[in-house]
Amino acid sequence: MLAGTALLAAALTACGGGSGTDAGGSGKAEAKNKPAMAVSVNLTGDQVKAGEPVKVTIAEGRLAQVKVTDGKGGELPGRIAPDGKTWTSERNASPGTDYKAEAQDSDSRSATAQFKTSAADKVNKVSINISKGSTVGVAMPVSLVFDNPVKNKAAVEKQLKVTASDNAEGSWGWFKDYSGKDRVDWRPKEYWKSGTDVKVEMNLNGVDSGPGGGLFARDYNTEFKIGKDRRMEVSLDTKKMSVTEDGQVVKTIPVSAGTPGGQKASWSGKMVLMAKEGTIRMDSQTVGLGDSYDKMVDYSMRLTWSGMYAHAAPWNSANFGSANTSSGCVGMSDANAKSFYEQVQAGDPFEVVGSGSKGKAELGNGYGEWNLSWDEWKAKSALSGGSQNG
Repeated sequence: MLAGTALLAAALTACGGGSGTDAGGSGKAEAKNKPAMAVSVNLTGDQVKAGEPVKVTIAEGRLAQVKVTDGKGGELPGRIAPDGKTWTSERNASPGTDYKAEAQDSDSRSATAQFKTSAADKVNKVSINISKGSTVGVAMPVSLVFDNPVKNKAAVEKQLKVTASDNAEGSWGWFKDYSGKDRVDWRPKEYWKSGTDVKVEMNLNGVDSGPGGGLFARDYNTEFKIGKDRRMEVSLDTKKMSVTEDGQVVKTIPVSAGTPGGQKASWSGKMVLMAKEGTIRMDSQTVGLGDSYDKMVDYSMRLTWSGMYAHAAPWNSANFGSANTSSGCVGMSDANAKSFYEQVQAGDPFEVVGSGSKGKAELGNGYGEWNLSWDEWKAKSALSGGSQNG
């Protein structure tokens, strides 16, 4: 064997159970003289390089079956080449992992060997926005934020799969998160249908992020359900928020939104209710508005990472339905905020229309993908040629 390969060799007893032998023992002699099966694994030094496929090669004969498993019993799937000489894993080897290879040839001889993969110089990780078993609104995208840069966007995207029970069409799109990290979201072409079950598979174990990003060392997955079709629209002109359920207006709430003409204006466009955060401290200094306010705020529902919320604002009651005077949020009475908070769910669409806004928030400042046309969104997929690198 050449240097840099691992030799797997084993002498096998014949499978025939004694048939074909005679008193002289010629069958035993033939089995004894038959050469042992030998296969090699693609090693670099004494290890298989993580982030690359495992390749098993037979010295003579044809491979009939190959099984490669890790120390936890997980199997690395693969295929035997048409000529029967090699088996190559369909996925890359995971970093820092012990593997066992079991091979059988066409003569029913077998060999086993153990090897390990090199450790990753750097490991990349994923944060997922939807926890397993959640129920979310019809506008909620699947959003993945990466700890380290992802230069090999197409290679990563190929390992991501969203399956909807109604076969909803959708696409991944790459951009920068508000935190500055690489992010990829999946949104359906239209809002989800209520009652849809969604499964997300991220088969990233062993995938290389590219320069500066490192390897992924595990797979990720989540599954969730789409809840009631509830949508909100805030009119900056009428100072009212309408709430619709299944296409019917169920409530109209007087509000006061952001003060027009500066940084205290509200964002406009299509947003998504990101999370129900309850009672939180809001400090204007954290969002670049000086010492305008610092108070505990009830029934807070996040709309952007930069700090736009819908919430209770009893101190501004004189302006509900008549004037937009807040510091950017959508405020309402305690009673309206309480009932509204109890009904809504993360993922509900929240659109702000009318005059006096400061425009649309950047794509990564919350879930801004619904402000893009379907063609604009699809162009952000690395597999469509729009975002291969960077």
